[in-house]
Amino acid sequence: MKIRKRIGLVAHDSKKDDLLAWVKYNEATLSQHELYATGTTGKKISELCSLDIHLLKSGPLGGDAQLSAMIVDGELDMLIFLWDPMTPQPHDVDVKALLRMSVLYNIPTACNKSTADFIVSSNLFNDDYKPIMKDYSSYLAREIDSEYTR
Repeated sequence: MKIRKRIGLVAHDSKKDDLLAWVKYNEATLSQHELYATGTTGKKISELCSLDIHLLKSGPLGGDAQLSAMIVDGELDMLIFLWDPMTPQPHDVDVKALLRMSVLYNIPTACNKSTADFIVSSNLFNDDYKPIMKDYSSYLAREIDSEYTR
């Protein structure tokens, strides 16, 4: 993970105002990094701030899945995802997949504003950082072996 981080920004509808306020407050810090956001969230951030943002699809139209793929491909270093645990989402499967990939690939992930504050205020935020990746080779070997024994 380089000094210039690649950061995903996502918020469910009821959390968009929280994310917008957080981004505005941290605009100077975030301007030093590469930002990716799902459609509606990204458009709202662009209207509020002068940040360069790579816009992905809207979450329900595949934006969450795009972020998941970026994590898998090593193209995203951290995720700020203010999600609403009280409101059912039509794309809940994609939301769970995104959170699962962020844990699986060990990228810093904030699901609320407090955690996002801790991430951007960490000494590690503005330095190179090499996260420890779990070695899944034994898992993969087991999966391959089970395919041949079926």
